[in-house]
Amino acid sequence: MGFDTPTPIQQEVIPLALAGRDIIATAETGSGKTAAFLLPLIQRLRNGRNGRTRALILSPTREIAAQTAEQCAVLTHGTPLRTIDVYGGLGMARQHEALKAGYEIVVATPGRLLDHCRRRSARLDAVEVLVLDEADRMMDMGFIPDLRRILARLPRERQSMLFSATMPIALMELAYEEILRDPIPVEVGSPSAPPATVSESVYMVPSARKTDLLLELLDRDAMESVLVFVRTRRQADVLARRLQLERLKTGCIHGDRSQREREQALESFRQRSVRVLVATDVAARGLHVEGVTHVVNYDVPAMPAEYLNRIGRTARAGALGDAFTLASREDGPALASIERTLGRQLPRVTVAGLTEPDLSQSSRVPARRLSRFRRPRRPQVGGRRR
Repeated sequence: MGFDTPTPIQQEVIPLALAGRDIIATAETGSGKTAAFLLPLIQRLRNGRNGRTRALILSPTREIAAQTAEQCAVLTHGTPLRTIDVYGGLGMARQHEALKAGYEIVVATPGRLLDHCRRRSARLDAVEVLVLDEADRMMDMGFIPDLRRILARLPRERQSMLFSATMPIALMELAYEEILRDPIPVEVGSPSAPPATVSESVYMVPSARKTDLLLELLDRDAMESVLVFVRTRRQADVLARRLQLERLKTGCIHGDRSQREREQALESFRQRSVRVLVATDVAARGLHVEGVTHVVNYDVPAMPAEYLNRIGRTARAGALGDAFTLASREDGPALASIERTLGRQLPRVTVAGLTEPDLSQSSRVPARRLSRFRRPRRPQVGGRRR
């Protein structure tokens, strides 16, 4: 799988997990935390009686659950340990049979797992290890009642590990009071800082010209693998169709797409058969796609945490990456909130004929003409050169 040197989160977590300690870990996106909990979990399960569910990994979204299960299956290859992913959008029958057969590792979203518990196909009374991945996202998505129902079905004597990109007070209280026993806190990196190798910039552009500017940026050869974030599902569909009309190989992923469509779009993006993936924030958390060169915030995220999660899709594991934010004047408050969280102003970039002055920042932040990759061709005012 390309493992060579453990990442900082792996160096901190793996020895503690092997010792059987409960852990509450905060680490920035792309830090390698999935392997940090999978490797010691698998090592623990190599001993003991199989044929029953011994490890439960809870994920907030289908995509994260699928990726975690895939990585787990690779790591357990050649061992008797079996992994099943349990989430909505897939047929119940395969999941039912695997749960009844007692697959040792279950990677699940809370809602679908509870469906199986009600049908009595899922038995959790032998779980030795519980992992909550992207726990803050689970809280944001309203999964706490479901999580409490699942916790009530688990043995009290177990090892529990909680991983999160941020650690709000409400989550901290829940973790210490209801999930963990005498946990060891682990914090790697800053939850209010992006990866050190990502280059961030802002393009001030009227809302009506955002697509023209995006097309101009995509005309740069260096933009090889581009993840574009928009606010709504409808916007994702509209923008993806427009890019396809411009003969750009583009995929689309959002909550209204079927699980099959989402998986196909993600796999095409991974395999580079599509160059651009347009997504809502369903793709901002936990998705591991190697080699994303650019993240584009077509819409400015409403919350600073979502900005950090989005741009964390590039510059992973020390690689270089660029994050471009297209901001109109009405995005001023959201952009200011992001900059307050970062503790600095983001540099502004100008493109002749497309961007506009930032009246609130232009006197204090010098404009940058280019990304560090390559000088773009001169833009064609009013449209993209064909």
